[in-house]
Amino acid sequence: MEASKKNMSDMESGMITIIKVFHKYSSHKCYLKKVDLKELINNEMNNFILKIHDNDTLDELFADLDQNGDLEIDFKEFINLVAMVTSACQELFVPKQP
Repeated sequence: MEASKKNMSDMESGMITIIKVFHKYSSHKCYLKKVDLKELINNEMNNFILKIHDNDTLDELFADLDQNGDLEIDFKEFINLVAMVTSACQELFVPKQP
């Protein structure tokens, strides 16, 4: 896939970036622990989400994302966070009507 990356659309490039960021913080384990999720949010999403400083906020977010209760955030659970944040921030990027 890397060979054809120059031909990818903006959307496809964004999707690849999301996948790579997930694996960067999951250390290629294919899941995030709480500490991994906190680091990812604080480093990669800090313009859209306030930095997580307290454990109560992290615990609540983690519990909301961990749909199967296995104390790990897999990629499908993580993408729910990406979708929620993207949806919430979408209004910031709507072109202004004249």
